[in-house]
Amino acid sequence: MPGERRETVAEQSVPTHAADTMAYQVATDIRALRAFVSAGALARGLSAERAELLTLAVSELATNTLQHTTGGGWVRLWAESGQLFCDVVDQGPTRAFGRSMPAADSVRGRGLAIVEQICDEVAVLASPGETVVRIRLSL
Repeated sequence: MPGERRETVAEQSVPTHAADTMAYQVATDIRALRAFVSAGALARGLSAERAELLTLAVSELATNTLQHTTGGGWVRLWAESGQLFCDVVDQGPTRAFGRSMPAADSVRGRGLAIVEQICDEVAVLASPGETVVRIRLSL
């Protein structure tokens, strides 16, 4: 059930000693961000196919950050207990997940639906001044 999935990943703490981070500010940073996520996921034991999915999900979230907020954002990546976690953090509004995929002729709106489809779990965590989209994939 989607509500249960979000509670599980939302409760995961962030082990700062084992997390890698990268900031992004402009569209030209997305290529380097993709490489960072892919390399970090592979190094932590995620399969190549699943690393591609994670990279796509983070790319979609980061692109949304750059299109809908100011100031860019940052990504935090870590593994724990057979799971790979990735936070995409920005100063934008909380994102609404749980939507269905837009119609094939729709111009926009697929990014968040894609993220939910390809990740094992997705959560949105809001705190003063930032929004975190936390995604999880099993290793």
